[in-house]
Amino acid sequence: MALKATIYKAQLNVADMDRNRFLDVSLTLARHPSETEERMMLRLLAWICHADERLQFTRGLCADDEPELWLLSDSQQIEQWIDLGLPDEKRMKKASARAGRVYLYVYSSRAAAVWWPQQRDKLARLANLSVRYIDDQQLATLVSFAARSMSLQATLQDGIIWLSDAERHAEIKLTDWLIEGELT
Repeated sequence: MALKATIYKAQLNVADMDRNRFLDVSLTLARHPSETEERMMLRLLAWICHADERLQFTRGLCADDEPELWLLSDSQQIEQWIDLGLPDEKRMKKASARAGRVYLYVYSSRAAAVWWPQQRDKLARLANLSVRYIDDQQLATLVSFAARSMSLQATLQDGIIWLSDAERHAEIKLTDWLIEGELT
């Protein structure tokens, strides 16, 4: 018997001061049996960072030709392709050709330390790609918010994400490794 996805519900209040965007949304996240809680919460954080009514979770792990999230135009063109992990250059080239902007969220400090030096120069050739890194300590802080039913407030300003629920408050800062093809 195949294992089923675990469903998480998130009530989000997002105040993105940098983009002057304010949203109250209810999201449903399906956590695949092989997906870690870290990865699922990073998907949620990526949604928060790009908050938009049209931003959608895709089939993710179940589909090789889709990112974790995408923002589609009214004509079904991919405006934003948002992926997680340590993909190969070929996947990022394909994403870059299909989407207006591509965002990659990298995690797992030990693996990222090996992966990034090998991929950095190749990925820097992709003018519409941005790569953001979250270290293990901040990812663990993010995971502390995980619950089957979450009510979170997120404020984004000057590259910092303040996340809170009824019990916890955290400051999360992602490190930009690449911003639209420019190494930082």
